[in-house]
Amino acid sequence: MKKSVKYFFPPEDLKAIADAIGEAEKTTLGEIRVDVRQRRNWLERKLSVEAMARREFKKLGMMQTKQRTGILIFLLLQDRAFYILADEGIHRKVEDGTWDAIAGEMSKHFSQKNFRFGIIHGVKRVGEILTRHFPEDPKDKKNELPNEVSIR
Repeated sequence: MKKSVKYFFPPEDLKAIADAIGEAEKTTLGEIRVDVRQRRNWLERKLSVEAMARREFKKLGMMQTKQRTGILIFLLLQDRAFYILADEGIHRKVEDGTWDAIAGEMSKHFSQKNFRFGIIHGVKRVGEILTRHFPEDPKDKKNELPNEVSIR
């Protein structure tokens, strides 16, 4: 039997993740989104998880941030896979391997079935990196992207 997104992330977990995104964004101009997909549709069956993340990145309007500081944590439950994708403003400043290291940390939580904590840990770590490279600007308090977890 296939388990739904709600099995892995009940409403209280989704709220905790959204709250963690809000907290992480308080110290940075960066914008973090989490997108959880249950499964691929038939048109996506040959796409890599990275390619799917890139498509969702565009669909969610993440390239619309003022300084191109959007970052997506994309999960595909069917494949038990995820991908962290940063926009070009972040990619220019952050060292290679940073997102892979965070993904490895998240994977440890996931392997212990701590999905909520895995995502929250990833959000916090991403927030730390964004704060280092894109600290908050007191003149720019606008939240450019919603904090809620996107589910499909």
